[in-house]
Amino acid sequence: MVAMEITRTLLPSSSFSNLRRAPPLFHFHVSPSSSLCPDVLHSQSSLPITSRSHFRKPLAVSDGSASATKVAVDDPSLEVKKKAMDVSPELKGTTIFLVGMKSSIKTSLGKFLANVLRYYYFDSDSLVEEAAGTLSAAKSLREVDKSGFQESETEVLKQLSSMGRLVVCAGDGATQSSTNLALLRHGITIWIDVPLDIVARGMVEDQTQLSAYDLSTSVSYPEVLTRLSTAYEEMRGGYAIADATVSVQQVAGKLGYDEIDDVTTEDMVLEVLKEVEKLTRVKKMMEAAARPF
Repeated sequence: MVAMEITRTLLPSSSFSNLRRAPPLFHFHVSPSSSLCPDVLHSQSSLPITSRSHFRKPLAVSDGSASATKVAVDDPSLEVKKKAMDVSPELKGTTIFLVGMKSSIKTSLGKFLANVLRYYYFDSDSLVEEAAGTLSAAKSLREVDKSGFQESETEVLKQLSSMGRLVVCAGDGATQSSTNLALLRHGITIWIDVPLDIVARGMVEDQTQLSAYDLSTSVSYPEVLTRLSTAYEEMRGGYAIADATVSVQQVAGKLGYDEIDDVTTEDMVLEVLKEVEKLTRVKKMMEAAARPF
């Protein structure tokens, strides 16, 4: 089965000798003669992606009248899809790594981006957790054998960087060593810069990420914000090495929004695609300049 083969490729037992074998990451069947293609469902999420915590007013449902045309024009996802179609040929299957503080914004963006590019989506932290078996087991490994956990992170990035047509939400460890940063150079790296107060608010609401920062579920918002601020200062240097930065705050200003919460997933994905388009154009010009006359 393709599912089992891909799982073994990403999480070889020899590379994770101290971890329990994870269940298959893919849940689809392909005949032995078939090859993977962009039409295959994404590995960790194949559901339609909507905007994040703030939602614009839904467009009215068409009753078959002329208003249907306006609905199509006003649909922001159509602009994103068009930009993805423009960018895709020049991207040539290059993997995109998203770095930055872990947040629901980065996750939603990554899944949406993979969807419009017809790429596979992965979260590198989730792969390490899959290998450990459970989130608590991964937390235990992080605490008991920090170097072993970091080696697992590197192995996951090594496997992902050797593949194409992926959108990878990279964990904090991806920017914490020269080895991992070199692996990110196999693709395009985008820093998704989310205001810390939004990240902290999300962590308080969804407490599953607190353990990654050694915080208990009873922690207060100010304590979370303080811990995140410290972590951000430690990791900002690695984030800054990214090929481009997409800031939620800057996108809000660019679009003339009064509130940062007005920024949607579509807005962020469109901005990422524009940055990717710039990078591919620069690469194309450099390659053309390097050709002999």
